[in-house]
Amino acid sequence: MRRFLLLCIPATLLAQAQPVPPTTAKPGWQWTMDSVVTVVNAVRAGRSLQPTAWPNGARVAVLLSFDVDNETIGVRYGEPTVGALSMQQYGARVGLPRIVALLDKHKIPATFFAPSVSLALTPAMIPLIKKSGRHEFGIHGWIHELNMTLPDSAERALLKKAMAEMIQLTGMKPTGYRAPSWNFSPNTLSILRDMGFRYESSLMADDRPYELVQDGTATGMVEIPVEWILDDAPLFDPRGQSYMNPRDVARVWMDEFDRAYDEGTMLVLTMHPHISGHRSRIVALELLIAHIEAKGAGKVWWATHGDAAEYVRKTAGLGEPRPR
Repeated sequence: MRRFLLLCIPATLLAQAQPVPPTTAKPGWQWTMDSVVTVVNAVRAGRSLQPTAWPNGARVAVLLSFDVDNETIGVRYGEPTVGALSMQQYGARVGLPRIVALLDKHKIPATFFAPSVSLALTPAMIPLIKKSGRHEFGIHGWIHELNMTLPDSAERALLKKAMAEMIQLTGMKPTGYRAPSWNFSPNTLSILRDMGFRYESSLMADDRPYELVQDGTATGMVEIPVEWILDDAPLFDPRGQSYMNPRDVARVWMDEFDRAYDEGTMLVLTMHPHISGHRSRIVALELLIAHIEAKGAGKVWWATHGDAAEYVRKTAGLGEPRPR
């Protein structure tokens, strides 16, 4: 039963619903200040990379991303059920084509973060994503593994395997990474730096792009920050207490865009084909796009995560990512 629940409940709800497991870790009040500083500074937000202006005089940048998880959500726990896998297959079979058609209609670029196993299971997704020439692939683990459960050697091996398979499957070498479930381990940043990634998109220290700092040292790695408010998974779970009507979700996202527009910053939205690709839920994205086009006509830069990362790298004079 516990495995079944793990298959069905998003990570955010899982954190709230599951009892706290026994632990031998010392609570924070027993730590020394040196321990606090060491842990907090392991991965930290450094300088803001917010540009003074976006390309072509745009007032705001809008970055849409889709985590193409599909069946890897079920398989990663080792005890998938047929029903759960069918629900997740919907993402590849129906959700992704519906989403790509909407993006093509508006000529909007997007970033598709995918576990390489997901693409290998349904390789027909690859030409569908590549056809317009506007979209970008990003690495999203090998089988949507949870990095915090892995030793450095296993996390590193899986990420290298994912990269090799992604290149073989797509003919493209991704420059960006998003941790599965945003599950960023103490080893993740070191692995990304060793592998030459140029940007990362799993952390939440700002609304604006920023440089990642590791153990007090600037890395040259661009962070494109995410946020649970701007993720469809916790908001669209029909079995949980947090389910929201897609039109209400659209209102949240529109409000986020309006404030980003006022601030001149950026809106980064995370969606999943097996979630937002459903008929009623894609309404949220349709309403958001209509709102953006109406309010920000000629003043919005629709960009992939990679294009945005390279733009802010250049305007901030960041230079190349620095190896460890």
